[in-house]
Amino acid sequence: MAVPRERSEEIERETLSPTATLASASKGASTTSRRTTSGPCFQRDRDRIVHSKAFRRLKHKTQVFLAPEGDHYRVRLTHTLEVSQIARTAARALRVNEDLTEAIALGHDLGHTPFGHLGEQALTPFLGRPFRHNEQSLRIVDHLENDGEGLNLCWEVRDGIVNHTWSMPQPSTPEAQLVRFADRIAYVNHDVDDAVRAGVIDQDELPIGPLEVLGATHSARINTLVTDLVGRSADGPEIRLSDDVFQALDALREFLFDHVYLRDEARSEQDKAISMVRSLFAHYLDHPEEVPQEYHRAPGDLPTRVADYIAGMTDRYALRIYEQLFLPQRWLL
Repeated sequence: MAVPRERSEEIERETLSPTATLASASKGASTTSRRTTSGPCFQRDRDRIVHSKAFRRLKHKTQVFLAPEGDHYRVRLTHTLEVSQIARTAARALRVNEDLTEAIALGHDLGHTPFGHLGEQALTPFLGRPFRHNEQSLRIVDHLENDGEGLNLCWEVRDGIVNHTWSMPQPSTPEAQLVRFADRIAYVNHDVDDAVRAGVIDQDELPIGPLEVLGATHSARINTLVTDLVGRSADGPEIRLSDDVFQALDALREFLFDHVYLRDEARSEQDKAISMVRSLFAHYLDHPEEVPQEYHRAPGDLPTRVADYIAGMTDRYALRIYEQLFLPQRWLL
């Protein structure tokens, strides 16, 4: 009788598209004792990511708005779940490996700093190189999780995590390419939704051209983009959107940069967040004994290990530590 892993791998071979990445054909993980009887390797990777500390911290990390007070604004965790949902929907329609797609989607943003991309800007000057969240995500699963042992993920998952951003080389699998598109589809649409909810922009300020192509509502735009992604990718090895749909998505993204991400009204608060992260970094560089021991076990020089610690902080933890270190404490009477 076949064990669960072998039966699952057999089902993949019988049902998935010829272009799909099979768990049984994985390039494997760094530790050879990787195979289990409980399920295919990509399924195991997904489970390890979900149970990691870094994944749990995403619930208190900024997506766009710093420390939002409302109940319905996205944070890094809800963004990750929306990316996973979009990518899995497309993966199932295209009959590529849904387990691999989900593992990459759930792990792609583990390396984000507190306060979103502002934290990346804050850490870069100290390291002599750009701090990139995708590279930090890979460092987390390779070296920082599991008390320094890492999660020992398969090569295909690691490739998808580090190459999910558009500034990196194209990922090697169709599943990772789906996640790259799903990430952009998710954040462009939910950032528009959150910006309207916050009163940063009005619905009638959105550019007409992209809305005519994609749809006037959040759900209509998601439907258009996913339907087009599946339709255009079904007949070829390349995952893609049609030209007019991709251009509309890109135009909406440019609108967000001009009117939400880089707006003048947000500059002072963004500068405060950057200053806070840099103050924390300078403190821990001078006091490395205050950095938890688990970060000293990871490879790299002291600035890299300090960056590991700060990048892992949630927004509210960074705020609390900053307050303890730099602000006068109230007397306890």
